[in-house]
Amino acid sequence: MAFHQPGGYMRRREFIALVGGVATWPLAAHAQQPARLRRIGVLAPFDNDDREGQRLLGAFKEGLVSQGWTDGRNLLIDYRFAGGSAENIRTVVRELVAAAPDVIFAASNVSIAPLQQATTIIPIVFVQASDPVGSGFVASLAHPGGNITGFQGYEPAIGGKWLEVLKEIAPNVRRVAVILNPNVTVNVAFLNAAEKAAASLELTVTAAGARDAADIERILTAFAREPNGGVIVTPSPLTNTADKRELIMSLAAKLNLPAIYPYRLSAVSSGLISYSYDAAAQWQGSASYVDRILRGAKPSELPVQAPTKYEMIINLKTAKALGLTVPRAMQLSADELIE
Repeated sequence: MAFHQPGGYMRRREFIALVGGVATWPLAAHAQQPARLRRIGVLAPFDNDDREGQRLLGAFKEGLVSQGWTDGRNLLIDYRFAGGSAENIRTVVRELVAAAPDVIFAASNVSIAPLQQATTIIPIVFVQASDPVGSGFVASLAHPGGNITGFQGYEPAIGGKWLEVLKEIAPNVRRVAVILNPNVTVNVAFLNAAEKAAASLELTVTAAGARDAADIERILTAFAREPNGGVIVTPSPLTNTADKRELIMSLAAKLNLPAIYPYRLSAVSSGLISYSYDAAAQWQGSASYVDRILRGAKPSELPVQAPTKYEMIINLKTAKALGLTVPRAMQLSADELIE
């Protein structure tokens, strides 16, 4: 026999269902809460208005978006621009570490070294780190072993390759000045590699250690007083800030010095030739490591990635101004010719 209740009352089964549903409301509401806003600190060793630097940062942000991270939505990016100053970099490092982001993203050895000294806890993803094992940033490429990993830049042996390419495009060169920051260990390693390769190429190599623009101008002006000179520009904030890039290229033109650069932008503008890896692809790809760390991966378990492709850019207009005839075979092997 059915049991009927007066109007306004619920059946027992309906009441239990309702109570059960109420009990799940807090859990459902909790599940629908937006994810915690994650935070990234970015240490950029160039000025905020540096055109090439902004291109690379754009590639990094594109990489983050492809991984599902958007600044201001589920991610907060704290950009710090340090220019080419070691003192500014140290200041920025202190600020970033004090802010305690989930991950710090940094470019070049001069940024990574002070970060390594400042924290062993905050995960760090790097790009453009030359010889990260020899520089002491990681224990090995396959097993970084600490709170730091990323994408390596040039290995020391590239110094010999730069010398070889310079000799090919400017066969009359007999003396080569290597512009470097003597305080950057890997810059000295590039020099050593060039010195080892010099004998077989019948060249002499001179260290052009510099710390600022005045040093660069003084050294190159003195070097150009003798004939048959050429220049290798090594990568560091000393040579990669916009003002230093322009200074070196203008001096090379004025002093009639064939020069090879580690940055694509130099050859695209007015430098003679560049031999480098695709930096923008590396910055974009590094976002995948930032993503994995934000999702729980440990830097010690992410192997350091090496460049997969190098590109040679030749500025034919600059070659003509220097009185050089670029060999046909070299033009055919170039990735890009600027005319």
